[in-house]
Amino acid sequence: MSLTRDTLMTLEAYAKARPDFRKQVIEHKKHRHVALGNHVTLIFEDELTVRYQVQEMLRIEKIFEEEGIQHELDSYNPLIPDGCNFKATMMIEYPDADERKRELAKLIGIEDRVWVQVADSSRVYAIADEDLERENEEKTSSVHFLRFELAPEMASALKNGAALSIGIDHPNYMAAMEPVTADIRNSLVGDLA
Repeated sequence: MSLTRDTLMTLEAYAKARPDFRKQVIEHKKHRHVALGNHVTLIFEDELTVRYQVQEMLRIEKIFEEEGIQHELDSYNPLIPDGCNFKATMMIEYPDADERKRELAKLIGIEDRVWVQVADSSRVYAIADEDLERENEEKTSSVHFLRFELAPEMASALKNGAALSIGIDHPNYMAAMEPVTADIRNSLVGDLA
């Protein structure tokens, strides 16, 4: 699935629909939000969450020309799962700026240590930041974009009720939700063809 110009609302139509649409997206995201420990959050993206992001960007930037709209679509469409994967935005959150700087220096490579696991199968580690490099020799970024490619048998098992676990096994940050709650699992199963 991907968004096209024809599937978006005009700025005027979005202005009218925004309050109700925003409520719908906030409720939807509750079932796609995974907190891993106290400082890492994964928001699993799908067509609805990405549509909201695009509509908000067009609204904030007042973009109405075709070229600008296409640029936003090209930027955000890769975040929509394609039926055999999950895609997520990972946020590393430390409120204090000094602590954040220290911790991001310790967490280099964390984006490659995030995993999902279906029942007792092997862990599937994230493919991170395909759009651009988000870390350097001094620190990792506080935001990463992740893709988890599932084997067909894993997708099938999830559709048939198998448990889903999500975690991180970085040497300086270990956390997991084993298994995720039923509402999260059921929402993510909807991403699979």
